[in-house]
Amino acid sequence: MHRPLDLRTLRAFVTVAREGNVTRAADQLHLTQPAISLQLKRLAQDTGITLFRRTATGLELTRDGALLAAKAEQVLASLVDFSQTARHLTTQLRGRLRIGTIIDPEFTRLGAFLKALVESGPGIETELRHGMSGEVPEMLTKDELDAGFFLGDIKDFDAVAGLAAGAQEQLFHVKELARLTYHVVGPPSLGGVIRGQDWTGLATLPWIGTPHASVHNRLLSRLFARLGVRQNVVASVDQEASMLAMVRTGVGLSLCRESIALHEQQANGLVIADVKVETTLSFVCLNARILDPSIAHAFDAIQRVWG
Repeated sequence: MHRPLDLRTLRAFVTVAREGNVTRAADQLHLTQPAISLQLKRLAQDTGITLFRRTATGLELTRDGALLAAKAEQVLASLVDFSQTARHLTTQLRGRLRIGTIIDPEFTRLGAFLKALVESGPGIETELRHGMSGEVPEMLTKDELDAGFFLGDIKDFDAVAGLAAGAQEQLFHVKELARLTYHVVGPPSLGGVIRGQDWTGLATLPWIGTPHASVHNRLLSRLFARLGVRQNVVASVDQEASMLAMVRTGVGLSLCRESIALHEQQANGLVIADVKVETTLSFVCLNARILDPSIAHAFDAIQRVWG
């Protein structure tokens, strides 16, 4: 070919090939019939190929013309795909999403959640920060997280000084995901005194304590305060694995999720007390930021994963 291919000429060629008629092609492209005929003549001259043969009803592609038309269709399809990709990139969500994670990723369905985020928002970069449940609301208020998982009742959050009663509910947007049951577990050596005890009786036994930010601490502190008794804490840990290890070795009692309690009872002979306490797993962000595109996108992904 002696000159660069003009895309308008390519469109004219493909349209005539589809219609088999110059007049109908001209109508579709909003051009005159002579303009279309001139473009076809130039393409034939530039390629040195006879593109069409005349028939009683119009124009028919030659063998070489048909091969060239198929290639032209591919070129135009690639151009459409290029345009669609460009439009998608200009409208795609971008940025970084800082997510607070807690407990084990299997329970929070973290893998499925991240997969849903990537599939529908590939332009969002996720950054995970693992910690204790009570740290998530505090980090949200300090702009250290954008959203995160939370265990417990958001009304129990008191890390922001000066908040009026009930202000936590207005401060945070909360999506409840599941109800959880926690049991008290103890070493086999304390089985005889654990069984049959109520919360008041259990408070006097040795306990493994946890930091204030832990859901264990918040649940038990509120419960024992309401009963007017003091929990007998003999050791403190900040890791669930360490806590269970200390229970197994006979140090004291601990609170743990139902699934873990049943597993530990079966695998290591831990004793489950007759009492239990319930709480909620939620996904939270600041109310003021719920309309931020990346945060709204995260809540959409959570909805798809948790329903």
